[in-house]
Amino acid sequence: MAAFKDKNNGSWYVQFRYVDWKGERQQKLKRGFKTKHEALDWEREFLMQKKSDPNMTFESFVKLYEKDVKPRLKLNTWLSKESVIQQKILPYFAKRKLSEITAKNVIDWQNEIRLLTDSKGEPYSPTYLKTIHNQLSCLFNHAVKYYGLTTNPAAKAGNMGKEERRDIIFWTSEEYKKFSEAVMDKSLSFYAFEMLYWCGIRVGELLALTPADFDFERQTVTINKSYQRLKGRDVITSPKTVKSNRTIKMPKFLCEEMQDYIRMLYDIGKNERIFQITKSYLHHEMDRGAKAAGVKRIRIHDLRHSHISLLIEMGFSALAIADRVGHESIDITYRYAHLFPNKQTEMANRLDVERITDIVLTGNIEEEISVDQIKKDAEDAGYKG
Repeated sequence: MAAFKDKNNGSWYVQFRYVDWKGERQQKLKRGFKTKHEALDWEREFLMQKKSDPNMTFESFVKLYEKDVKPRLKLNTWLSKESVIQQKILPYFAKRKLSEITAKNVIDWQNEIRLLTDSKGEPYSPTYLKTIHNQLSCLFNHAVKYYGLTTNPAAKAGNMGKEERRDIIFWTSEEYKKFSEAVMDKSLSFYAFEMLYWCGIRVGELLALTPADFDFERQTVTINKSYQRLKGRDVITSPKTVKSNRTIKMPKFLCEEMQDYIRMLYDIGKNERIFQITKSYLHHEMDRGAKAAGVKRIRIHDLRHSHISLLIEMGFSALAIADRVGHESIDITYRYAHLFPNKQTEMANRLDVERITDIVLTGNIEEEISVDQIKKDAEDAGYKG
């Protein structure tokens, strides 16, 4: 390696050849270094990046990670990852060689992160601590898989947080009806909340809706996109998951409401967004409506929980609900298990009935049982037949 001094301005530059990922020889020129040492360090890091050498600095590796991963992710997903990397990880590991970071270094970093507080001066939650650690571990996993790192020191160190299951908060149908009456004075708010509650869609799915998504003859709305406001730009992406692409059957009254609402939108195009509002607007309206209605304040996303809870109360299966809201049925079963009414008791009662029926049909009776007693036992077990 060699560095050269620019006679015109006194700065240093490097010029060298390397072989790219296609196996082709390329020439690289980089100017503007203050010292020869800086120029040579830059060339060394560049060549290690090209060779996928784990002796590169952590900072150099992160640039490669971004190049590898960012094109495969949604913009909002990458921005979330980038925020954690830039604010919580790079300040501690940037200048360290990737291959020299140990589990003990990660433990020291964890102890530093635990001392940080949020905007309210509160310590980070265990869930957020886990998120931060998982991102560091994700970086090292990528280095192990693609850049020759032998082990993941973050995995050795162990996680510094844990996922906390938040209690599911929701409105009953009575609470929602009180709320909807309170926001009825603003048609935009009323119709937006009607879609959120009666269809159980996500707020990003709501804000992406266009007239073309509705088929009022079939009473359906198609969910195939999501809206985000990112860095001052309107961004339309695919929904959260593959299963989130779905067609929802709407109740007749909601079809009539949405037809009325779309007619109110003067000269709107079939592919224009019908709810051109922000999440902060909905949060403000949630505050206003909950206060006016005298109901507890819930999050916007809790309207989705409210819809699912209503369907459970109405007796629909986890599979049917999952198809409607774009979840996996196992997620519905796991997250909302406590809302399925007396399922364990119902199972036991049905098994009782099955056993009693078997005794009657096979005559396998060890002691004399009257027909009246069998009927009484069945009724006690909850059998209505």
